[in-house]
Amino acid sequence: MKATQYAITDIETTGGNASGSRITEIAIIIHDGTKIIERWETLVNPEQEIPLPIFALTGINNDMVRHAPIFDDIAEKVMELLSGRIFVAHNVNFDYSFIRHQLEQSGFKWTAKKLCTVRAARKIKPGLASYSLGNLCRALGINIENRHRAGGDADATAILFSRLLEWDTEAEIEKMLKKASQDQRLPPNVPHEDFEQLPEKPGVYYFYNAEKKVVYVGKAVNLKKRVASHFSGHKVTPQRQHFLRDIHSISFETCATELMALLLECTEIRKLWPIYNKALKRFEGKYGLYEYEARNGYRYLAVGKLHKQQSCIRMFYNEYDGIYLLLDLAARFNISHRFCIFGKPAEGEIIYQPNLASLPSVEDHNQRVTEAINSLSKDRPSFAILDKGRHPDERSCIWVENGDFYGMGYVGSDVGFKQPSEIREYVTQYKSNQYLMQLVNAFVKKYPGKVVTQSPLAATF
Repeated sequence: MKATQYAITDIETTGGNASGSRITEIAIIIHDGTKIIERWETLVNPEQEIPLPIFALTGINNDMVRHAPIFDDIAEKVMELLSGRIFVAHNVNFDYSFIRHQLEQSGFKWTAKKLCTVRAARKIKPGLASYSLGNLCRALGINIENRHRAGGDADATAILFSRLLEWDTEAEIEKMLKKASQDQRLPPNVPHEDFEQLPEKPGVYYFYNAEKKVVYVGKAVNLKKRVASHFSGHKVTPQRQHFLRDIHSISFETCATELMALLLECTEIRKLWPIYNKALKRFEGKYGLYEYEARNGYRYLAVGKLHKQQSCIRMFYNEYDGIYLLLDLAARFNISHRFCIFGKPAEGEIIYQPNLASLPSVEDHNQRVTEAINSLSKDRPSFAILDKGRHPDERSCIWVENGDFYGMGYVGSDVGFKQPSEIREYVTQYKSNQYLMQLVNAFVKKYPGKVVTQSPLAATF
């Protein structure tokens, strides 16, 4: 550690993400673990306009950088100062992502060990109200001149770093610099203990913002490994950088199986609608199969868009699936297509009245519609899925009722049942949807031996 040198760095930029913004100022201070041995700073022409909010924060305007060197002109100097040294910054991943990206654009490949003074301060001086550079320096009596300028913030970070080295009686910084340390990949606002408590088991994890609101829900076969994967890599897209910056804490719920984790993830996303969950939101049903009676007494079947105030017989992701089912029902139960509406009429709209002389009697037709609707329930069985539990003394159970996901839970391995339906008393009920049943049906097809549809039900499996 004595021979180790540190490059304490701060930058100012035109915006918050490395892929679309540029560096306007950079300061690098070389520290040998005892004292500062070199200092360098410069303005940088970003070759793009500096937004007014950035000018208001930093005081750097377009005129100030007009005749400054562009990054290509200083890239070799930056590489010389950073190479072979540990990269230190307050919220290190922000500065690291910008410099790495712009060096790459200038033709230089650079990687380095990183040390975040936010994370180091949390470990060495825990319990402070805030770990932003300004608040942290005020709390520790460190004077900052030229706040929000690269040189001023780098000078303050260097003083903070020196003091952290003095106070580090438990060798926390040395631990953080170990190659395998997860600290170097965690977002700056995530407590180390939140990550350390994650088990290597299946489950669902939750990312929270500073206001303790869930911003992302995910499922995992291995919770620790999956969460760590979010923080690896060097993508500099705005979406990724905003995502990582918004994560302030992590919680989790273990599940016995991957299927239960998938089901819980889906239900939690539908309940919480986290801002960064995009994929599962597309599985919201948009169309439904409806049944209604016209003035002439004939019952109609119709496929149309879902309406919150109207219940439907069956829900679909797209109109095609609804039309396909309606055509199938009409063929199987000999229902005239004149009573099948592909696109639900608006309220109050007059429905075409067919020539009654060429149609079956009202009673005969309506009976066929009843049989068609009833067939949908008969085609939707009730069954249970029994699988391993979270530990040897329990089993996991999922109950499907009339083709809809009813709920899931856990039961002691010594509990027996006379009928599969008794399992529903041991599960937590959830709202079903078509995507959940797709997951369940795919599992049933792959593992039929774990499905229970008849009694008596064995006490073990």
